[in-house]
Amino acid sequence: MTATKTLTKSVLHIASRLNGLTNLHFQGHYSAASTTVISPAVAKRNDLFSQEQRRQKEAVGRIEKIEVRYLGLPEDVTLAMNASISTPYNCAQHLSEGHCKRSALALIDGNVPWDMHRPLPESCTLQLLNFTVADPHIVNKAFWRTCSFMLGAALENCFTEEAQLQLHSFPGPNIKSGSFIYDIVLRSQTWAPNKVELRAISAEMIKLAAKDLQIERLDVSDELALEMFADSHYKHEQLPSIAQQNHGRVTLYRLGTHIDISRGPMVASSRFLGKCTVTVAHKIANEGENDALYRVQGVALPAGFTLSHVAYNTLEERAKKLNPARLPNEPFEDSQQQIA
Repeated sequence: MTATKTLTKSVLHIASRLNGLTNLHFQGHYSAASTTVISPAVAKRNDLFSQEQRRQKEAVGRIEKIEVRYLGLPEDVTLAMNASISTPYNCAQHLSEGHCKRSALALIDGNVPWDMHRPLPESCTLQLLNFTVADPHIVNKAFWRTCSFMLGAALENCFTEEAQLQLHSFPGPNIKSGSFIYDIVLRSQTWAPNKVELRAISAEMIKLAAKDLQIERLDVSDELALEMFADSHYKHEQLPSIAQQNHGRVTLYRLGTHIDISRGPMVASSRFLGKCTVTVAHKIANEGENDALYRVQGVALPAGFTLSHVAYNTLEERAKKLNPARLPNEPFEDSQQQIA
């Protein structure tokens, strides 16, 4: 079997579920049609993430109280919370169930975007952001970044081991570009996914959204990050320069069992992803004798937002054009430009 046929067979297993077929093998973390299979490398990465998460919580020590001044509807209020333990989501729980459901992102002290599930280290003002705020730029940027992150997870779920998928990176979000992206390397120099395959990857993203998976953030040392990504050639290669730009620390995010590198912030949960279409995969360059670098692109709407078929089709067509964000094989001055 050629490399291209292997890739097609890998992706088409999800597509087969859309067409009632069952004869294709798929090794996916979230597949309803197969037993959950997690590679030893992914299992190790998750174990290390969870262990460090517990260690950081236990290291908090004596609980100190902080004042969080919530600014917003129905009225401003001051909350007594726990330093380095309480999160914006915990603050939302003190307000109402509606605040918990609607809040995608937080804003600290008026100008610092903050993950909903990231602990607050000290007293601050807090605003809870959703997609209907007066100036949605900040939350839209976090949403676009989250879409790229979820695309990486979906691509990992769509390919079998034979495809030798390697996640490379995703540049910082740019809403004006018309598409969110993830750059990957595959053991094929001729992969050109058809509509059914692209639809299959889109369906995998929607499946992740339906699970309402909390998106977890964790800052780790460069040594731990290198251990976690020891199996990932491109991530391992990027980590030293990323850590150097961030005082020896690396920011990671986890969605289910998928862990990736990103500066963040991201929206609180996968459920904020609504209508989604993976539109195209552009071949960017050959990587050695057998591999090639591809830029996979898509477009999405936040959950609850609707557009007419004509308007959304226009967005889909725009998202097929090669996204002009910096390519992984192009020089850059700031090493963190390679991650969102």
